[in-house]
Amino acid sequence: MSQSLPQRMYLLGYDSEKSRLDPASVLVRGTLLRAAAVAELIIDGLLTDRDGKAERTAAAELTSRDPFLAGVLEDAPREKPRRWFTVVDREWHKAEDTVRDQLAASGVIFVEKRRAMGIFTVRDITLLDQQRTRELRERVRNVVLSGQDPATVAIEDAVLAMLSAEGDVYTVFAPKEKRAHKSAVKALAAHVDTVLPELRKAAQYSIAARRAAVNG
Repeated sequence: MSQSLPQRMYLLGYDSEKSRLDPASVLVRGTLLRAAAVAELIIDGLLTDRDGKAERTAAAELTSRDPFLAGVLEDAPREKPRRWFTVVDREWHKAEDTVRDQLAASGVIFVEKRRAMGIFTVRDITLLDQQRTRELRERVRNVVLSGQDPATVAIEDAVLAMLSAEGDVYTVFAPKEKRAHKSAVKALAAHVDTVLPELRKAAQYSIAARRAAVNG
């Protein structure tokens, strides 16, 4: 699939039946997109862990990325490694708009603005290639629901499944499914922690911060 990990994470949250984004994960969507970007940068060898902090590698200076990934990469200066939480959480509120606009520009979704009650700006999202997104969702769901060893699947799919579970993206895993497959979710988390240390913990802290801000 040609989309970046953040773009795939965004598409996983789209409810095709209701033609809208999953409302259960709306508070943490920015965090999930940032975490997916961090994962892609690590997988591509552009970010690495140094003493528990995120450090940009020498390879990052020679690689051009799409604007969103480049922005996340800039938040981990090579001369001053930052906490993984800081990189995941930084400017989380801008992530959704940026990734949505990328998908619209590439013709994956159509965005229509309208006014609700004549005051609030609302964006109606239409997914233009539902079959492709359906295939992505089923592949990511199978990481948990099929009972297969997470180590045997692509790390990108494992990351997307982990973030969907941590962020309560109900379009991927319904609450009953997560409860019924607790051992599989636990095995998935352990695998991601082994391959991408610190990522899940940073995402968890950022998710908790978003929810705490609302719950007071």
